[in-house]
Amino acid sequence: VQLQASGGGLVQAGGSLRLSCAASGRTFSSYAMGWFRQAPGKQRELVAAITSGGSTNYADSVKGRFTISRDNAKNTVYLQMSTLKPENTAVYYCAASPRGTSIFVVGYDYWGQGTQVTVSS
Repeated sequence: VQLQASGGGLVQAGGSLRLSCAASGRTFSSYAMGWFRQAPGKQRELVAAITSGGSTNYADSVKGRFTISRDNAKNTVYLQMSTLKPENTAVYYCAASPRGTSIFVVGYDYWGQGTQVTVSS
């Protein structure tokens, strides 16, 4: 599985962005997908994840503001981010797992290249 993340950019606090992650391969629908982020000097952390069946989970810090979704017909997973805050500034990565969702980086086998999100105050 190859993943290509896009949609990052510079946005003012309070604004919105939608990230996309396009996957190659015909088995996308069977993979759990996750969005992680890594800020400078910090560890990569899970933001949101979605199972192959569509169940979702979120980091507490983004609940109610971020929404993960998937379109299996387009082999794409999305992360809609609203009410963005400066502390959301990071490189965002999408990841895929054939075993189900995990909060851990090691739980995912495939990674996209990352897309920068910068939120200005």
